Amino acid sequence: MRDAYHEELDSLSDKLVEMTRLVRSAMARAVTALLDADVRLSEEVISGDELVNKIDAEIEETVFDLMARQQPVAGDLRTLITALRMSGDLERMGDLAVHIARTARRRHPESAVPPELQATVLEMGQIAERMIAKTGSVIASQDVEMGLELDADDDQMDRLHRRLFDMLLSPKWKHGVEPAVDITLAGRYFERFADHAVHVAENVVYLVTGQRPEEMTDT
Repeated sequence: MRDAYHEELDSLSDKLVEMTRLVRSAMARAVTALLDADVRLSEEVISGDELVNKIDAEIEETVFDLMARQQPVAGDLRTLITALRMSGDLERMGDLAVHIARTARRRHPESAVPPELQATVLEMGQIAERMIAKTGSVIASQDVEMGLELDADDDQMDRLHRRLFDMLLSPKWKHGVEPAVDITLAGRYFERFADHAVHVAENVVYLVTGQRPEEMTDT
């Protein structure tokens, strides 16, 4: 019985890593759709989110079932609680990729991103992909040091987010209100995506050490 129990605990990590893989793919395709006005890719991202939601529901069901049947304490309880939190963050990251894909679909056949902003948006997409890839590695390896690195990646995303706003507010902006709204929302989606990746990594740090990253730096 205990072996089966620990197999179920291990399966949570496997499912979380699978969610990171799916979310990374969704974000990569959403960014391409946004920049290239590729409506086919947009539709793939939107329909593919069902699988992310399905795994999220499976994790939630497993966690509640194990809590009810096994009444876990200490480390096992921490594993279940952090799995639930991480799954929620990853599900929302999938939703953010969908939001980006919907922006691309809404503006089709035009690109939602003016030429002078394409390089910045592409870089934001690359950082998002790097962060979710790193998040998957952190979950699989429970590498605390790698988990703490995501803060630096988040800082890069924040800088690019501010750069977008600077360009939107520049007197040189000549694309009107609708593209400005699209870019504002897309920038926010990227920024929130990065925040959720950091949250996932912070939960891995807590799972391994019993401390939040801010508690570790204060000591």
